[in-house]
Amino acid sequence: MRMNDALLGAILLGFAGWVWWLTSFFPAFPGQDYGPNLFPRILAAGIGLCALVLLMRGLRNRAPLLTVEGWVVEPARLTSFLLIPGAALAYILVSEPLGFIPTAFLLLLGLSLWFRARPAVALPVSAGMTLLVHWFFAGLMRVPLPRGILDSVL
Repeated sequence: MRMNDALLGAILLGFAGWVWWLTSFFPAFPGQDYGPNLFPRILAAGIGLCALVLLMRGLRNRAPLLTVEGWVVEPARLTSFLLIPGAALAYILVSEPLGFIPTAFLLLLGLSLWFRARPAVALPVSAGMTLLVHWFFAGLMRVPLPRGILDSVL
């Protein structure tokens, strides 16, 4: 499947606008010039600028908006393509009751094994990356990650 840059740019521009709008509901920190909306808005502005470049390039190109290629009808390749957004959706649905650590570990392990990593490599890499991401966001950045079934342990 091949997507014209104009279509991708329009999608990304909409996403950037949506993120910018969502951050308007973030609470302000009293006594500070910036709040929790600063970093997402910087990212949204960068995505928006890149989206405009893609949109302009796609409009100049005049190619079809969407071209379906042969790999789309191959079940294994289509599954591989859909597993990444599926994993993101699974995280959104499962992380609250299960918790960040088990959810992230299982998703990383499942994706690694699907993409043919050896179990001897997939297990420690999935565990290590899960703990590293948890340490960075929960410990260093103080982002409240879902505890789920590990609530009594953490």
